[in-house]
Amino acid sequence: MSVPEKKPFYLWSVFNNRCPRCREGKIFTHNNPYNFSKNMQMPTTCPSCGQPTELEVGFYYGTGYVSYGLSVAFTVATFVAWKVLIGMTFDIDDNRIFYWLATDIILLVLTQPLQMRLSRTLWLSWFVSYDAKWKEHAIKKPERIVEGQMNNW
Repeated sequence: MSVPEKKPFYLWSVFNNRCPRCREGKIFTHNNPYNFSKNMQMPTTCPSCGQPTELEVGFYYGTGYVSYGLSVAFTVATFVAWKVLIGMTFDIDDNRIFYWLATDIILLVLTQPLQMRLSRTLWLSWFVSYDAKWKEHAIKKPERIVEGQMNNW
C-alpha cells in the first residue's frame, strides 16, 4: 500500500512564490525581489509541471487591484500596531499620527517588491487550480494567447 503524497499547503506555496498547479516549481526566475532589474522576470512555464505562467495577453494587469488591497491591509495593520504599542490621540497637539504616517510610507516603499511578487502569485493562484496528480494530467492550453501579441507593451 502506497502512502499518498502530502498536499502542499496553499499559503506556503503562495508566500514562497510556487506554481499553483503543482506547488513545487518557482514562478520567478530570480530569488531576490530587491534585484530591481530582474525582480519580476518569470519563466514562460513552470519548471516542474509546465503550467504556463501567463494565461492571456495582459493577464497580470489585475494584480494592481491585489497589490492595492495588500497595501491597504498593511497600512491598517501598521496603524493598529502603532495605536496599540505607542498610542495616539486625535488632538491638535498630538503629532504621533504623522510619525505613524511617515513610518507607514517608508515601510510600504521598502516592502513594495515583495508585495508585487505576492500579488502576482496570488493572482495566478486564483485562476489556476491545484492538481494533486499533475504528473498524470495534461496541461490545459491557454485559450486567449496570441503569440504575436505577447510582451507587446
